Amino acid sequence: MNKFNPERLTVEYRDGVTAGNPIVPRRYTLTHSDDTGELFLTIGTEFAWDKVNPEMRDEVLGEWMAYGEFIYYNIYLFVSLKEHDLNAALTRNEVFRRELPFALTAIRYGDRSLFAQYPSLDNAFIIVNFISNYPQLAIQENWGTFSNFVYKEEVGTYS
Repeated sequence: MNKFNPERLTVEYRDGVTAGNPIVPRRYTLTHSDDTGELFLTIGTEFAWDKVNPEMRDEVLGEWMAYGEFIYYNIYLFVSLKEHDLNAALTRNEVFRRELPFALTAIRYGDRSLFAQYPSLDNAFIIVNFISNYPQLAIQENWGTFSNFVYKEEVGTYS
């Protein structure tokens, strides 16, 4: 598992979204460069489709959602789309699962001002939707809360 390095994260706010508002709608698009290892987090009222590589579809899409008074964080991961290759989908699923803690730490760190302003968001459930054309991979899971993905600056690891 990679160690999160905040110096390799670039954050961009769009659509009138600021470091502190709004919570809903607030959508995140996390992409990366395979060549440099840099991460790019775009936060807006819509997903940053212009940042998504349609060939790879290895981005992490997330959004804050409300159900009454209950706020949770919903993530969408595209394990398989067009390909009809179960082995490729299984490999993508494995990679997403291995790298998701790293991605969640990057998202939490990248929007740390929002979490500082609304500390209760650290206790919001993270619901992950694995999207696949294979039923055994198309599942939804609870991945805990953002309190599990706070970057410890002094040691450079996950909490």
